[in-house]
Amino acid sequence: MSAASGPPVERPVPERRAPGGARFGPPGMAGGAPAEKSLDFGASSRRLLRELAPERALVAGTVALGATSVTLSVLGPRMLGHATDLIFSGYLGKRIPAGVSKAQMLARLRSEGKGTLADMLAAVHLVPGRGIDFGAVGRVLLAVLLLYAASSAASLLQGRLTAVVVQRSVFRLRRKVEAKLARLPLRYFDGQPTGEILSRVTNDIDNVAQSLQQTMSQVVISLLTIAGVLAMMLVISPVLAVIALVTVPASVFVATRIGKRAQPNFVTQWATTGRLNGHIEEMYTGHSLVRAFGRRAEAEATFAGHNDELFRASFRAQFVSGIIQPAMTFIGNVNYVLVAVIGGLRVASGQLSLGDVQAFIQYSRQFSQPIAQVASMANLLQSGVASAERVFALLDAAEQEPDPERPSSPAVVEGRVDFEHVSFDYSADTRLIEDLSLSVEPGETVAIVGPTGAGKTTLVNLLMRFYDVRSGRILLDGVDVATMRREDLRSRTGMVLQDTWLFSGSIADNIAYGRPGATRDQVVAAALATHVDHFVRTLPDGYDTTIDEEGSSVSAGERQLITIARAFLAEPAILILDEATSSVDTRTEVLIQRAMRTLRAGRTSFVIAHRLSTIRDADVILVMEEGRIVERGRHVELLEAGGAYARLYSAQFAEALSEIE
Repeated sequence: MSAASGPPVERPVPERRAPGGARFGPPGMAGGAPAEKSLDFGASSRRLLRELAPERALVAGTVALGATSVTLSVLGPRMLGHATDLIFSGYLGKRIPAGVSKAQMLARLRSEGKGTLADMLAAVHLVPGRGIDFGAVGRVLLAVLLLYAASSAASLLQGRLTAVVVQRSVFRLRRKVEAKLARLPLRYFDGQPTGEILSRVTNDIDNVAQSLQQTMSQVVISLLTIAGVLAMMLVISPVLAVIALVTVPASVFVATRIGKRAQPNFVTQWATTGRLNGHIEEMYTGHSLVRAFGRRAEAEATFAGHNDELFRASFRAQFVSGIIQPAMTFIGNVNYVLVAVIGGLRVASGQLSLGDVQAFIQYSRQFSQPIAQVASMANLLQSGVASAERVFALLDAAEQEPDPERPSSPAVVEGRVDFEHVSFDYSADTRLIEDLSLSVEPGETVAIVGPTGAGKTTLVNLLMRFYDVRSGRILLDGVDVATMRREDLRSRTGMVLQDTWLFSGSIADNIAYGRPGATRDQVVAAALATHVDHFVRTLPDGYDTTIDEEGSSVSAGERQLITIARAFLAEPAILILDEATSSVDTRTEVLIQRAMRTLRAGRTSFVIAHRLSTIRDADVILVMEEGRIVERGRHVELLEAGGAYARLYSAQFAEALSEIE
C-alpha cells in the first residue's frame, strides 16, 4: 500500500469495548468501568495447551526426561534407608557376642520382659559379632550419589527442552497475533485504545511466556514426583501411605477455594494494565495538547486512579494466591507429624525397620512438597491464563472479509472510478451514506467539500476498502473493487492525509516507503518535485537525518512535505489528498499546489478540502451533506448557483475578512 499516512478517520465515535468486555469512552478518554467477564479458566487453559501441540515430540521428550529424573530421585531415599539399616544393624551386631545367634538373643530379651525391644530387633538384619560394613555402606552411598547426579542431568535437559517448547510456542503465538492484526478491519482499531492493543500484544504475551516457562517444567516434575513417591510409600507401608493421603483432599480443597478467590483479581489486574497502558499511550502522544489546555492535573489524576486500581487488584491477587503456600506448608507439617509418630510406633513393634521409616519420612516430605509447589504455582497459572484469554480474545475478533479466491484486476488501470448506488453506515442505527452514485473519468480531479461529518473521508475509506459498502458497489476501470485483492487495490492508490505518519528512521527511508527498492536518485527527484529537498539539505545529515515516529526533529509542515514526497514517489494511478496542505504556511502551500498539479497530471485525484481556495481548478467539485451529494460542478458554476457551495465559500471569505480586521 502506498498510502502516505494512516487511514483517515471521520466518523461517529462508536462505543469502545475490549474483547474481554471492558467498555471504553471516546478517543482521548482512557477509562470506563471494568466490566470484564469471569475468566473461563478450564477452556482457556486447554486452548493454551493446544498451542503446544506442534511441539508434541519435544513435549514427550520433556515428560520422558522428567520421568527419568523423578524415578532416579525417588529411588534415593529408599537406598539411603538401606544404608541406615546397614549402619544400625552393624552397630547392634557389634554388641552381641559372636557365638550367640539372633534367635537366642531375642528369646533372652523376651524372657527379661523386653518384648518391645525384641520385636524391634527382629525386623533388623544383623549378624552377632559383626560391626558396620563400611564397604557396603560406601557402595550404597556411591550409588545414591550417581542416582542424584543422573537425576540432575535429566532435570537440566528437561529444563532446556521446556525452554525450547515454550519459546517456539510463544513465537508462533506472536506470529498469529501479527497476522491477525493484518486481517482485522479498521473498525476494530477504531473501537480499541492503542495502548490496550499494545498491552495484549506485548505485556500479555510476555506474561504467558513467563508463566509457561516457570510452571510447565515444575508442574510435570511435581505431578510425576507425586505419583512416584506415592508408589514407593505404598511399597514400604500401605498403612502409612493411607495416613499420608488423608491430607491430600484437605490440600486440594484449600488450594481450590483460595484459587477461585484469587482468579477474578488476576483478570482485573491484566484488564487494568491494558487500560493504564492505553491512558499512558494517549497522554504521551498528546502531551503537547495536554499541556496546552492545562489538563496535566486531570491526566495525572486519571493515571493515579488507574494506577491505584492496578495496585489494589495486583495486591489482592498476589496476597490471596500467596496464602496457598503457607496453607500447604501447614498441612504438610501435620502430615509429617502423623507419619513420624505412627512410623515410630511401627518401628517399635517390629513392623518396619528404622531405615524404612527414615525413607518414608523423606517420601512424605517429598509428597507434600510438590503438592505445595503445584498449589503455589496457581497464581502464576492463573495470571498466565488470564493473559492468554486476553490474547485469545484478540485472535477471536471478527476479521475483515477475506480477499476472493479468484480475484479480478483491471488489465490496464486508467483510473476510472464509479460509485453505483452505494450505501454505508458505521452503526445500524445511524445512516451515513444512502444510495450514492458517482462517476469519475480517468485523470479527473474531484474535490469533495462539506461540513464535518458529511461523509467526505468515508467516501475515500470505501474506495480504499478500509470499510466495505453495505449495498451497491464501487468500480475501478469497470472491475468491482470487492472482487480485487486489497493489496492490489491499495498499491494503485497514493494517499496523503492531514495527520502525518512517519516511522523511526532516516528521511530517505520515510520517502522511499512509497516505493520499496527506490534508489537514492529517485528519492531525491521526488523530494525536489515536492519542495522537500531544500529544507532536507539544511539538516546536518541531509537525507540520512534520523527522525522518530513523532517527527519531533522537523516541523509539522516539513512532516507533511515528506508524506507528499512519499506519495509522489509511489506514482499511483489514483491519488487521495485529505487536507494535505493544512499544516503548511501560505508560501509552502503555493509551492505544494504547483507540485500537486504536476502530481495529479494523468491521475484520478480525490481532494478532500476545507480550504475552498485550494480547489478552484478541480475538474468537478462535490458538495456533501449528511452522506449525500447535494451539488456538483466546477468552482465558478457552483458559485453562480448560489447553493450550499456558495454558502460555504461565503462563510470562509467572511471569516477571512474578520481575521484581517
